[in-house]
Amino acid sequence: MVQATRIEHDLVGDKEVPADAYYGVHTVRGVENFAITGSTIARFPDLIAALAAVKQAAAQANRDLGLLPPDIAGAIIGACEEIRAGRFTEQFVVDPVQGGAGTSTNMNANEVIANRALEVLGHPRGRYDVIHPIDHVNLGQSTNDVYPTAVRLALVTSVRRLGDSLGALATAFAEKATEFGDVLKMGRTQLQDAVPMTLGQEFTTYAVMIEEDRQRLTEAAALLLECNLGGTAIGTGINGHPGYAELACAYLAELSGEPVRPAGDFIEATQDCGAFVQLSGVLKRVAVKLSKTCNDLRLTSSGPTTGLGEINLPPVQAGSSIMPGKVNPVIPEVVNQVAFEVIGNDLTVTMAAEAGQLQLNAFEPVIAYSLLRSLAHLRAACDTLATRCVLGITANRQHLHDSVHRSIGLVTALAPHIGYTASTALARQALATGRTVRDLTAEAGLLSAGQLDMLLRPETLTGHSARPSTAATP
Repeated sequence: MVQATRIEHDLVGDKEVPADAYYGVHTVRGVENFAITGSTIARFPDLIAALAAVKQAAAQANRDLGLLPPDIAGAIIGACEEIRAGRFTEQFVVDPVQGGAGTSTNMNANEVIANRALEVLGHPRGRYDVIHPIDHVNLGQSTNDVYPTAVRLALVTSVRRLGDSLGALATAFAEKATEFGDVLKMGRTQLQDAVPMTLGQEFTTYAVMIEEDRQRLTEAAALLLECNLGGTAIGTGINGHPGYAELACAYLAELSGEPVRPAGDFIEATQDCGAFVQLSGVLKRVAVKLSKTCNDLRLTSSGPTTGLGEINLPPVQAGSSIMPGKVNPVIPEVVNQVAFEVIGNDLTVTMAAEAGQLQLNAFEPVIAYSLLRSLAHLRAACDTLATRCVLGITANRQHLHDSVHRSIGLVTALAPHIGYTASTALARQALATGRTVRDLTAEAGLLSAGQLDMLLRPETLTGHSARPSTAATP
């Protein structure tokens, strides 16, 4: 069947648009020009909702300023509210990576909102003489202030969600820290036996690291709440009402529930991508530390008979098509891979921010694409790691106990009492004979049984009570 179409016109000429589409000619050209990622901006519902919130705030401000007739403003506002509620997402069809600094994304939003507003007022789609995508929906705006403002708001929303997932992951590690608070093990430096610690202390460290990153994310999000809405093309506010910027930002803050505020200097804010670079750096930090944590989980669970074998990760799937009974650490492995992606995305953001020229950065689409993917994938990775791995970890208690008492690392606790030279000799003897440091020390008469009992108590060896501090719990 031949699809029904309508004819729309732009500066390039006439173009057929699907008759039932809410988008229009500018969107169709964007789809044709930018077939890059194989996805659309609908992949990022937070961005769609943020675009609709910006357009709604603009319409409310323009209505209050007497620039939009109440009926047109009301129809635009109603359309934006529907989009923010999740309707018409499938109509946002342009590729997220595009030339034009986000113009195709802005026009996609303008056209969908205009055509839905026309329907609300009882007119057919494409009747732009009644409600125009640019003259009405984009009134007092430019892609150059709408797009970055929407991206910032979408990122903040995504950061809040990632923060929640990080909090849940930190809590999972903290719960395991409490469970493993009495499990003595050997700490290691450079993969060699160092000094004893508890498994609880080890897991507390992961909880604390993750919670620290959560705080850094909150700080990075605060920088995104300063926007250039009202600056129009380059920040001078050309074609905008003097009262528009403050009023539109106030409405946007009310709609979003975030303390959005106008930038101190709109020209600076229109070209500066520093807040995006800052967020990207924090996401890289999160990725690096998550990956390091997963490396530890894979290493300490290695085996089961020829590795460290200190902990057991929950078996979630068969590990091999050729080796029966093999179970692999697939959850930490997938989190490692997400971390690698996020670290790569940070380089993309860095290069795109650096490549901006004069009054506008044309590469904000790839910045937004990279950051939104990093946030979404990190959130999924955290949720997966917490629920499919951390909460199911068990400790090989007896193996850990035995490894501590076999380790020559125990001699470190004795060194202040018998001297470094004697301690070194004991360590070499223990390593050569396979006997324990305790037995050799007692046999040599260097310390009494009572002294050894005191010095080799778990509380003494780990530096404090074997129970993890409650302060480590997020």
